[in-house]
Amino acid sequence: MAWDVLPPEARASFRSALGGDEATWTGGAGWALSIALAELRSYRETNPRRAATAGHVVREVLSDHRSRGRSRTPSGRQPIG
Repeated sequence: MAWDVLPPEARASFRSALGGDEATWTGGAGWALSIALAELRSYRETNPRRAATAGHVVREVLSDHRSRGRSRTPSGRQPIG
């Protein structure tokens, strides 16, 4: 996962090298976010290290989302939070 192991600058290079469109990257971000949220909930007490990594992924995906100038969801609604 790009958000798990790559810093923001490297993610930008990685994304350029892949050549995918906006929808593909956004779908990947959504997938990464959904997995990380599930892991955060599942591992919070049983595997704190994995939960911390999942929390990192959540923060990175949301940070990318904000830095790309997104203030609304694809449906046009205000995002939660």
